[in-house]
Amino acid sequence: MEITAAMVKALRDQTGAGVLDCRKALEASGGDFDKAAELLRAKGMASAVKKAERVANEGLIGSYIHTGSKVAALVEVNCESDFVARTPDFQQLARDLAMQVVAAKPLYVRREEVPAEALEEAQGKGGKIEKFYEEVCLMDQPFIKNESVKVQELVTNCIAKLGENITVKRFSRLEVGG
Repeated sequence: MEITAAMVKALRDQTGAGVLDCRKALEASGGDFDKAAELLRAKGMASAVKKAERVANEGLIGSYIHTGSKVAALVEVNCESDFVARTPDFQQLARDLAMQVVAAKPLYVRREEVPAEALEEAQGKGGKIEKFYEEVCLMDQPFIKNESVKVQELVTNCIAKLGENITVKRFSRLEVGG
């Protein structure tokens, strides 16, 4: 099957992958758009793992103030370059993460930050540890806009699309009377 420029463009628009990568994925999948997108996604996830070791010391503060101005959140999201921090995709990620913090009320960014006492208390109540992490750790929570995706997957997908390491450093949630 002939791979047209329109096919490559459509795949690139959907996945954010490079032109050459899109062409190769379409060729490898025999022109099957869904298979090509899956190949690119798998490749992106593999490269995201490699990128996780790189230093992310640029970025921005994402913010969200809920309607009525009674609850708000700030989230520090870091990347490797100021260029990526200015992209609409990165800015949307930062805003979505702030919205997640407002809606889901996490207490910690990741599992490693949970104090031993809190973990022991959850285990003592007979609670399931994975469920506990989903409730209190931002990166383990189902994403509020698509509950089939965890926040960590959302960040990993953004890493694959933008080509830089992205980390969530910290957040703060404010609530009137809270």
